[in-house]
Amino acid sequence: MSKIFIISEIGINHNGDMDIAKKMIKESKISGADAVKFQKRDIDLVYDKKTLDSERESPWGNKFRDQKKGLEFDFDQYKEIDNYCKELDIIWFASAWDHKSLEFLSQFNLKYNKIASAMIIDKNFLDLVAKEKKYTFISTGMSNFKMIDQAVDIFRKNNCEFELMHCISQYPFDDKIANLNMINVMKDRYKCKVGYSGHEKGGLAISYAASALGISSLERHFTLDRNMYGSDQSASITPQTFRELIGGIRKIEFAITGDENKSILDIEVPVANKLRAHIKNTTK
Repeated sequence: MSKIFIISEIGINHNGDMDIAKKMIKESKISGADAVKFQKRDIDLVYDKKTLDSERESPWGNKFRDQKKGLEFDFDQYKEIDNYCKELDIIWFASAWDHKSLEFLSQFNLKYNKIASAMIIDKNFLDLVAKEKKYTFISTGMSNFKMIDQAVDIFRKNNCEFELMHCISQYPFDDKIANLNMINVMKDRYKCKVGYSGHEKGGLAISYAASALGISSLERHFTLDRNMYGSDQSASITPQTFRELIGGIRKIEFAITGDENKSILDIEVPVANKLRAHIKNTTK
C-alpha cells in the first residue's frame, strides 16, 4: 500500500487573518500533514451582484460582499504563504473557483490543482485546469456518474494526471450517509486512484475506514478552534484531533501491509512451542 497523501484543508478557516493562516500551516506541519490547501475565488465571478449586495452580518461588515472580500487573500499575502510553506517544508496549493483565480494561482509554482465539488460540472473550467498539466485532485460531491464521466474524459483527453476524491457535500454530514463503498466503485469504474475528502460530524472512524479501503489521499478541513467564525468550522478538526488522525492512519498503513503467504512468524515460534507443548501431532 502506498503512503496516503494527507491534505490539511485550511480553506477559508483563516478568516482573512495572516497570523491565523500561518499558525494553521505550522500546526498542520506539526501534525504530519503532507500539504495544506486554500480556496481562491474572484467574488464578482462566483457570486451575482444581487447576492453580493444582500444583507449579511459578519466581522467585515453588513453585506455579503464584505464577508466574501474579507475572506480572500491578495497576491502579497499568498506570496507570504508561499514563502512560509517553503520555510516549513510543506506543500501548499489551492482550489480555484473560477478562471481568474486559476490564472492568479499560476503565478506560484504549485505542484497540484484541486477541483472543488461545485466546479466539477463546468466543462470550460475543467478544460483550463487540465491544460495546465498539473496533477489534479477532483472532488465528487454533489455529482453523479455522468458528471464524473465528463470530468474524467476531459482530463484524459488533455493527458493530465488526476485522481478522484469521494466526497459528501454536507458540512458536516451524518456518518450514516458516508457511503464509503463508493471508493471501490470509482476505482473499478474509472481505473484511477481514489481519495477521500471528509466532512463528517465528529470522530475519526469514517476517515480511518476510508484509509483501510486503500485511498490514495485524505483531505480533512482544519481549524484552530471549531467555535471560530465561519461556516466550515463545525466540519473541521482541531490540531490535537488532526495529530490523532494522522497517527492512526500511519498505523493502519503498517497494519494492512503484508504478503499473501500465511506462515508462522519467527516471533510466534516460542509462543507456539509453549502453547502447543501438550499437543502430540503438530503440523509444521
